[in-house]
Parts: sequence; C-alpha cells; structure tokens
Amino acid sequence: MGDMEKLILDEPVEEGVKTYSRKHGRKHKGYFQLPWYFAGGIVLFWALLFIAVVKPLFYRLPEPLTVEDAPKGGFIAERAQANLYDFEAIGTKVVGSDENEHKTVQFLLKELNLIKDNIQEDLFDMEIDLQQAYGAYVKWNLVNMYQGIQNVVVKLTPKGTTSENYILVNSHFDSQPTSPSTGDDGHMVVSILEVLRVISSSRKSFEHPIVFLINGSEENSLQASHGFIAYHKWAKNCKAVINLDAAGSGGRELMFQSGPNYPWLVKIYKDGAKHYFSTTMAEEIFQTGLVPSYTDFDIFVEYGNLIGLDIGQCINGFVYHTKYDRIDVIPRAALQNTGDNLLGLVQTLSNATELRDLSANPTGNTIFFDVLGLYLISYSADVGVKLNYAAAAAAIILIYISLLRIAEKSSVSSEQILSTFILVLVVQLIAFVLALALPLLVAYGLDKYGFSLSYFATPSLLIGLYICPSLLGLTLPSYIYLKLANTEKVCFAQQVQLALHGHAAVLSILCIAINYYGLRTTYVITWTLAFYVIPLAFNLLTTLHDRGYSWTGILKIVQVAPFMYNSYLFYCFIVILTPMMGRFGVDTNPDLIIGALTALGTILSMGFLILLVNMSRRSGFVLIGLLAATAAGVYIASSTDIGFPYRPKTNVQRVPYLQVRRVFYEYDGTVSKDESGYLFNVQDRRGLTPLLKSNVDLTGLVNMTSDCAKYMMCGMPLYDHRWVEAMETTMWLPRKNPVWTPAEPILKQLNKTVLADGKTVQMEFELETSDHTSIFIHPNEDVIISDWSFLKEYLTTNSPPYHIYYSFGIDNTPLRFRIVLKKADGDFTVPLFQLGISTHYMHVKGDDESIRFANSIPDYAVSIQWPAMYKKYIF
Repeated sequence: MGDMEKLILDEPVEEGVKTYSRKHGRKHKGYFQLPWYFAGGIVLFWALLFIAVVKPLFYRLPEPLTVEDAPKGGFIAERAQANLYDFEAIGTKVVGSDENEHKTVQFLLKELNLIKDNIQEDLFDMEIDLQQAYGAYVKWNLVNMYQGIQNVVVKLTPKGTTSENYILVNSHFDSQPTSPSTGDDGHMVVSILEVLRVISSSRKSFEHPIVFLINGSEENSLQASHGFIAYHKWAKNCKAVINLDAAGSGGRELMFQSGPNYPWLVKIYKDGAKHYFSTTMAEEIFQTGLVPSYTDFDIFVEYGNLIGLDIGQCINGFVYHTKYDRIDVIPRAALQNTGDNLLGLVQTLSNATELRDLSANPTGNTIFFDVLGLYLISYSADVGVKLNYAAAAAAIILIYISLLRIAEKSSVSSEQILSTFILVLVVQLIAFVLALALPLLVAYGLDKYGFSLSYFATPSLLIGLYICPSLLGLTLPSYIYLKLANTEKVCFAQQVQLALHGHAAVLSILCIAINYYGLRTTYVITWTLAFYVIPLAFNLLTTLHDRGYSWTGILKIVQVAPFMYNSYLFYCFIVILTPMMGRFGVDTNPDLIIGALTALGTILSMGFLILLVNMSRRSGFVLIGLLAATAAGVYIASSTDIGFPYRPKTNVQRVPYLQVRRVFYEYDGTVSKDESGYLFNVQDRRGLTPLLKSNVDLTGLVNMTSDCAKYMMCGMPLYDHRWVEAMETTMWLPRKNPVWTPAEPILKQLNKTVLADGKTVQMEFELETSDHTSIFIHPNEDVIISDWSFLKEYLTTNSPPYHIYYSFGIDNTPLRFRIVLKKADGDFTVPLFQLGISTHYMHVKGDDESIRFANSIPDYAVSIQWPAMYKKYIF
C-alpha cells in the first residue's frame, strides 16, 4: 500500500469521508481522486507485466541436451535433430509416392535396427513389424477405403513381464502435397525414435509392453491408424495411447485431449511431463469442431475403445501443411521440450498400476490446467462443479456483507445501499455487454469492408482493434455512473468499490449459468472470482475495507495471479487460433472469433483492474486514450500495408487449387464435355481478392454455383470431405489448353447380370486409378442401390450421392467393386446411375502452363496444387 497510504490522512470527517491532501489528490463534494498519472500507470504496469513475465514464460523452452549428456540417460535433442535433418531431406511424403512408401520406410527401418542393435538384451525384447493394411470405415459421411497402407510398428517388451496390456505411442510420417512434413509430423517421429533409443538402452525396466506406431497415412483421412487398430496383431492388447501430432512447428506441445472419462490419465501427465502445457479449455474447444483439424486419437477412441492423451505442436501454425514447414523453424530446444515430456510420459504410463484393470478405476471428466507452464492443477469435474458454485456463492455473500458494512460506515440504511447496488449491477452488466460488443462491432465492420484478418501478420493490431474497445466498454459505464453518483454520504472510494462488486456479481451469475450448462471451462471464471473473494475477505476482516482506497492495496497484489493466468491462457488461444483463421473457409468471419476471444481474455484479465482508473482525477483521459488507440488500430488495419494479412514465408495465404481436366461421358459413350481449368478451394475470408489485385491472370474466374446445381458433386474432381463440404464456394478458372495428367483412370465394366427376381441387377467393375481417388455414385430416382462391395452400413446411414474416398500405398493393384441395384419395373436397358471418378496425381507439379501459372502467384501466398482428372459415366 506504501504510496497509497501516504495520500490518506488520519483525521476522519463526518459520514465516513476522509480529508485528503490537496497536494496529492482532489477533494470535491466529499470524495477525492488520485493524481492524473495514476490511471495511465495502472494500464502501463499491467501491460509491462504481461510483456516482461507472461510472454517469456509462454515461449520458454528447456536447454537442449547434446550427445555429451547421453550418459545421464535423458532425451538427447541433438540426436533427434540429426534424425530430423535426414527425415526432411527425403522431401514430401504423399501416400503412394516413392518418398513415402520406400524412402521414408527404409529410413525408419534403418534407424530402428540401429536402435535394436544397442538395446539391453537382458532386459528387453524388441520386435519390428512393417504392416500393410487393407480396410474401410465410415467417417465424415463417406467411405474411407485404403489398400496397402504402410505402418512401421515396434514393440518393446520387458523380459519377465506378465502384463498383456500394452501402451501405444503414435505419430505419422506421411505429408500433405508440397510439405516436407518436418513439423507435421517429423518432429514427433524423431522424438519417438529418440525415446525408444533412450528407454531400450537404459537399465530401467517397466511393467507394460510399449508399442510405437509410426503410421504412413494420417493425412489421408486418418486411414493408417484405423488400419492398425482394426487389423494389427498387437492392437487388441493396446489399452492406452499417447497420440502425437502437429498443427504448428517449433514451440511447446499442448496436451489438448485426455481420457475420455479416465481422470487418472491427467495424473499420469502431471507425474510424467516435465514441461506442462495443457488446459481443459483446449479440450472443450477442440471437441466443438472449432479447430479445423483431426487427429488419430479420434480413430483410436472410436474404433479401438482406447483411452489416452492427445498431444500436439500448436505454435506457429502459419507453416502448417506448407512448403515452409522446415527444420529452420524448429529450434533444438523445442525437440528437447517434446522429448522430455514424451520420455517421462512413456516411462510413467508403462508403469501405471491403473492399466492392470481399467474397469477398477474411477471414471469421469477432469478439470486440468497449467499455471504459466510451471505447475499443473487438476481435480475432478464433480469437484469442479461444487467449487464453481462455492466461488460464486462466496462472492455474492461477501459482497452482501460489504454492502452492509458500507451502509453502516456511511450512515445510510441497508435498503438504500442495496438499491444503489442494484443500479451499479445494471451498470456493470452493461459494461460487460459493451466489453464484448464493441470488439465484435469492430470485427464486423472490418469484415464488412473487406479488411478481415488484418492482425494475421501483425498480432499487435489486436491491442487497438479488440483489447482497447473491450477496456473502453468495461470502463465507460462506471465512469459515467461515478460522475453522476451522489457521494455526499457514500464516499467516492466506496462507490468505486461498489463498481468492482458489480463486476464480481456479473461474473458470479455467469459462473452459475455456465456451470449449470456443464462446461468445465467455467474454472476460468471460478478462479478469477476466487482472487477477488480473497482480498475482499481480508479487507472485511481488517479495517482496510473502510479506509478510503486502502482496500485496493491487497486487491492489486492478489490480482497479479488471475491477470497473469488469464492473459497467459487467452494469449495461448490467440497464438494457436490466429493461423487457423487462414484456413477457416470463406463463409465464416474469423474476426468475430478472434475478437470474442480477445474480449473475453481482456474482461477476465483486466475486469477488476481497469475499474481502478476511476480513482484518478483524469480518468477520462484513459477513455480518450483507449478510443484513440481503437481508431488508430482501425485506421492501420484498413488503410496501411501493415494491415495487409500476408507476408512471404512467415504468414502466407494458402491457395489450394487443382489443375483439372473433366470429361463427361453420356450413356451411349459419347463425350458431352471435355474442358480444363483450375479449381480453387478458397481457404480464408479474403478469398481470391488479394490475387485479383496482383499479377495473376484470373480472367474468366467464376463461382461454381450453377455447376453445383446442375451436376453431381459440381462435376468436379473434389478431393476429400473438406473439398466436398466447401464445394459450393469453390471457384473455376477455365483454360483453353487441356490439363496434362501423368495418367488417366481406366474404368472397365466386367459384367452386368440381371438376378433371378428380375428386378435386381449386379454390375462389376475394375478401376485402374491413382493413389488418391474419390468415387461418386448417384442412382436415378427410380433406382435403389441395395448392396455393393464397399461398406454396406454406409448405404443405410447416408443418402446419394455416395462418396468413396480410396487410396493406396505400396499396393497399386486395380480396384474391383460391384454394385447391386433394384428397379421396380425391371427395365435395365435405360440409364440407372451416374458414376464419377476423381483421380489426383499429387506427386507431380503439372504441365508447363500450370507451372507458369503457379509461379505467377505472389510470394506472400503459397500454392498447394496438383493435376487431377474427373470422368463422369452414366450406366
């Protein structure tokens, strides 16, 4: 309190109001306010605390170990990095390519055999298996079918163990086209290799066998993980999984899913991990589908009934799935961070007594969160519900006691003070709404005039665009109220305290409502309230509550904790989600998401603290400053190059498109359409507008609305479920010269047999196609597909057009399939159904014209493209 106490004199005056030095403060109508610089000092102090403490802790990484540290028995980042250089040198690793099916597999087998040569043979048995998987499953409203997908699988078994319950550690080695996959998921692959190297060469044994799965087809709709869990000989023994993936490169990895419904797994993370980074909020956000990504964890849970932990790289998602996902953005310390955690988790989980009998363990959800990466707090969801209600109740009770105390000290009736507080509560409710609404209004306005994503490459713009409007909304209503409030009986210091009570009451109501709804993320509000309840209780138990601004001293000290945590938490999500807004699609305004997230972080971090600016005699200057900062932010975002979202290499715009040739065959075999062009799948809100203003020739560009209404699947070679979901927003740029493809799909009708009932016909086909193919089937209105050689369950749960997503790895044997159709009139001499073959050639760049077009795209954008052919048949 130091300096504050110097401002407060000891001589009391009537009605609980104190007299203050004119030198330091201003006395007017029974209240005083602090010097003008106090308000600015409040904002500056907390901003500096964030910059000096919170951000460094967020980006903190451990000191990487070198080979000289190997005798210590820890994870050696230098060795992992050497493996990562070799992994990157292979290049892109698209399923079906030589790089994926041969070079990467050979690299992994070589490293694994080197590890096997150095294991402690008296302690462990190590088996290496190269699986080729064949199968199919239904996900995302389509049949995912795979053939000859490869998995590199290792089992490390301690000699003498009687445990038949294995733990599974999974990552993947395949990549998206154009990406060398160094971060996604080479970072995790080499971490697995090094962890296996350390564990197998140590003298420390464990109880449960460990299966390390490095799968070869995750980017193809998670097919390889299904191939393992459904068909591998070791899969039935796997009970818990540590899944490792990436949506970024070069930072700490986030544990964003646990369980499901096994709280002891969070304890495993707490005991095993060395560098905590996790939160229930991430789990709930991911499970809402807000994050445009999927992981193998879902497959293991859905098809294998496994439990476990889902962990992923998430910082610097700008390079994710692009050619810039390279080793130069992955510091060795990031590998050390992952390795330390993974090694500890594998050692802890492989000795977990809970794995002996999973049914004997308690079930239920867990609330968990790291505190600035330094400590992990966890407790059951049931305890959380009680804690949430308790914090809200404690806040309301203490506020009520405080109101009675204020009434007593101010010599006014409790009824009067309660009626005053109701007005204050309304004011603070308005403030809460404004704190959310003003940033959203800015987000809406920027998007309306075509300036969305302006913060994409310049995150500091978030201060002016969203933080300052939110602070303005929090402060303005109380500023107006306090200017108009009658302070003759209730002194100004207590009026300010009433404003903070009002904010606490709003949070309490919100806490109760969200808790009742069942969100575990309510913990964020609970702990924010708790750190208001603590100083309030202390002040009530002492005389500080009644001595001018003395109550603010302990409040400001205690508020350091929620400020640091809440700013850390929401900064985390802004860092993670901002790059994702660049691939969120054209239909959603991403600024509303980032604006809302920033506003919530501002409210929870500064909601109590910003109200203290009203203690200053020139608090209006703060409001003017916030308004000016907002105006400056909007101007910079909309009128300068700083607000342009994209930057070469670091913050690129994704431009996925296909070099398309499409050919339509009629029932008699004649060709009714044969045309070529480029099909764009717009990834972000700005769409192709930036390219239209560049030197890229987009003359003739049209949307696909009319084709989507006219043709099955828009008559285009849509790649996967994401392309299908976005098909009506795709754009078509025709070109005169036919697009070259290295091959063409060859479809043969092997036979057509009318069955005995006379109303059923069976057709058999053979398809020679590429390693990435989508098959679309749409029966005519009077025809029903009653059976086929694909998954029959799909026919009962989905409606036409049917979509089969098919890929192969090492085995390129032509695909044979049959379709059984029923027709009431038994006339099979007329057209029965349409069949579309969408083939993709991801391993080649395309013809010279396509390469020239790709090269014309500006360097702030990155093209993700390949040749594709679509053939539509009528049978």
